[in-house]
Amino acid sequence: MAKLRMSWPNRITLARILLTCPFVIAMLYVNDEQYKPWARYGAMTLFLVMAVSDGLDGWLARRNNTVSNWGAFLDPLADKLLIVCCCLLLASDKAAIPGMKLPYVVVVIIIGKDLYTILGFIIIYLVTSQIKTVPVMMGKLSTTLQLSMVLAILISPEMKAILPRFEYLVQLLWWAAAVLAVFTMIIYTRNGTRYLNEYEHQQKHN
Repeated sequence: MAKLRMSWPNRITLARILLTCPFVIAMLYVNDEQYKPWARYGAMTLFLVMAVSDGLDGWLARRNNTVSNWGAFLDPLADKLLIVCCCLLLASDKAAIPGMKLPYVVVVIIIGKDLYTILGFIIIYLVTSQIKTVPVMMGKLSTTLQLSMVLAILISPEMKAILPRFEYLVQLLWWAAAVLAVFTMIIYTRNGTRYLNEYEHQQKHN
């Protein structure tokens, strides 16, 4: 019997998911006087590794022609897990970066978009019994903007010393991420509805 082997892109994605745990632990100590500023530096390093690997696994999958349904499901799951953890932590009193606490409304919109996407995925699966994962450019742009927002917040203590108005750039990023999340939900709704209509049309003619 042939052994089931996991491709390198999927291994990288799985490693990204596992790194979320030490990232969360580091973030929980960013405001602890005993661990300042090293906990934040550790969190920044882990975040950068996960962000870079997000592009690396996709590039390897396309380069080696190892794109799979498993990878298409696992990759966005890793992204959503990281973004949800980041938003909750950066909006909390314990892990928020001083002067850069993420507004609750931004957190609700971003996490709400991910929950909405998962709900849509479940509905499509229940109706069609098929796994439908089709990345759209708006979704990729939304994820990239959210990752940029998190990185900007994490490096803000150093950047504010160089650029006194850096905080305004960070605020622009988090509101832009929220707005783009709303547009992404609209596009996912349109695409999901269109797919369900096409499926029902095919079923009627079979």
